[in-house]
Order: sequence, then C-alpha cells, then structure tokens
Amino acid sequence: MQPIPENRKVSTGLAFFLVHSTQVGTGVLGFQRIISQHAGYDGWMSVILAGAFTQILMYMMYKMLGTVDGDLVSINSFVFGKWIGHFFSFLYSLYFSMLVITIIRSYIEVVQVWMYPRLSTFIFSLFFLLLTYYIVNGGVRTITGTAYLGTILPSYLVLTFVFTFKYADFRNILPVFDHSVKDILLSTRDMSLTYLGYEAILMLYPFIKNPEKSLKFSQWGLFFTTTIYTVIAIISFGFFAPAQLDKTIWATLSMWKIVEMPFVERFEYIGIANWCLIILPNVCITLWCSSRVIKRITPIKHRNTLIIISILCLGVLTFVDKRDQINLLNTISGQTGFYFNFLYIPLLFVLVMVVKKVKKR
Repeated sequence: MQPIPENRKVSTGLAFFLVHSTQVGTGVLGFQRIISQHAGYDGWMSVILAGAFTQILMYMMYKMLGTVDGDLVSINSFVFGKWIGHFFSFLYSLYFSMLVITIIRSYIEVVQVWMYPRLSTFIFSLFFLLLTYYIVNGGVRTITGTAYLGTILPSYLVLTFVFTFKYADFRNILPVFDHSVKDILLSTRDMSLTYLGYEAILMLYPFIKNPEKSLKFSQWGLFFTTTIYTVIAIISFGFFAPAQLDKTIWATLSMWKIVEMPFVERFEYIGIANWCLIILPNVCITLWCSSRVIKRITPIKHRNTLIIISILCLGVLTFVDKRDQINLLNTISGQTGFYFNFLYIPLLFVLVMVVKKVKKR
C-alpha cells in the first residue's frame, strides 16, 4: 500500500481513544442480563476473561500488522494472494457495515422505547448518517477527535452509579465460583460480542504515528473498557435480584431511574441523549473502516465508497423495524464478529507467521 502522509496521521497515544470508543456502545445499556443467563452472578468473571482474550487478539493483530507493514488488506494479500485476499477483505467490509447498522438501530430502539415511541427510524438514521458522513469525510484526524470527545465528555455518567450503592447488596455475588467452568466460558463468549469493534485497528494502524509503539496504548484502551464493564456488572448484580435482572432488558437505564437531583427528574433521558455522543465515534470508525476496505480493493474513490455504503446502510435501517428483526440483526452481527475475531484472526496470525518463515527461506 502507498505510505500515508504524516499530516494525515494521528499521535501514538490517541490509539487509546480509537480502541476504547469502538467498544463502548449500546451494549453497555443491557449486557448484564446476557452474561447472567449462563454464569449467573459469576458473570463478572466472564467480563474479565473476555477482556483478557481481547488483549491476546490485539497483540496478534499488531504482530501481523508489523510483519506486513500495512493494514488488513495487506495481511490478507500477504497470506492468500491478491484475489482471494481481496475476497476476505470484502467480507470484513460487509461486517463493518453490519456493525454500523446494528449500532444505529439498537440506539434508535432505546430512544423509541424510553423517550419517543413514534420516532421515525428513517428520519433519525438519515440525519445521523449525514453527520457521520461529514465527520468521516474529514479524515482519520477528525474521527479521532470525535472519539476523544466521545470518551471525555460523557465520562461523568460513571459517577451516577454512586446513587445505586444505597440500594445495592453486594452479597448477591456470593458465593464466588458457584457455576461450572463451562457456564463461565459460555458467558465469556456472550460477553465477547459486546467487546466487538477493537478490530478496527486493523485498518487504522497505518494512520498512527510510530504505530509499532502504539500497542501499549491500544491495550490500555482495552483494559479501560474491561474495567468499566466489570464495575458496571458488579454494581448491577448488587442492585438487581436475579429474578429482576432476567426480566430487565436495559439494566443500566433502569438503574438511572433512581437518580434524583434537584434540577432533573428523569435522569435516564439525559443518559440516553448523552449516549448519542458515545455511539457517534463508534459508527464513524466502523463506517470509515468499511469504506476504506472497499477503497483499498477497488479503484473507486474513498468518498464515493463512503456515499454508497451510507446509502445501503440507510436502506437496511429503514426496513429493520420490528423487535424480532432487531434481535436477529444483533444475533447475526454478534456471531459474525465472534467468528471473525476469535477464529479468523488467530488462524490468520498462524498463517502470517508460517508464510513469513517460508518467504525468508
């Protein structure tokens, strides 16, 4: 691939925000019920275990990226050749597009259920994608700035969980290791779907200054995400009884309902509104990755691929309207991400190391 000009690259330390912002989305609002289905209130261990797996996968990604000195497209071409490699890269473009659709539609569902039942999916998606297009069209530097603001500005929301301590009983998580290893691993698999998004580094790597030195910042981003999810999981397990959590789809929003302040009555409205700023960099990065892959494997200009993918995403979002369709979309996205991350990337890592040794000989 052609070298990226220095004026289009971002500082090494900003890899922290790029990685972290891709992992925090609508999943934070309701992951507690999902991880408790198999492991019960031992699910907090699954959060940590899934986070540890992401650290290993991040190391593999950096190792591959450093070997080929490029991005995901370069890795696939290095291992499989041009045409087969481009085919696998195209599948990743579809996957990133699916993430865009899933993130936006999941957020719209939250807004429709909690705030505006008659909100038009098409109108909201149209304006949100227009904003996303404007940011992505500004380049990686603009996207990184959005990721930085999307992490710093809403960070005060973490403090609101202090209000739950009055009603929480953290003895709920006892006894520890009350479930089998199999149940904990199944819960780890479910939690790994919530962590999806960090694989965007496969395309962002060439746009980072001294990228080989950014591994520690990317891993700190993963660690920060794991810490946040673990803390929220433990607080949720202390706040909800098991029977309650089984029936609570958005546990985080339900906890916000008890927040009482002199100047606001329904704090969950503020939380949902602020969450739009959190998912914005998430959508921007995944949309950029999808369009960047197409740009790399075809002669089409990046701006044109961005427009085409945005229109396709808008079309799909318009037709995904029922609850069962949204569930199916989340299931397909989660399972696809699991196979791409936890099966394909380790396999690709082994193949890269083998091909590297063969070419040296």
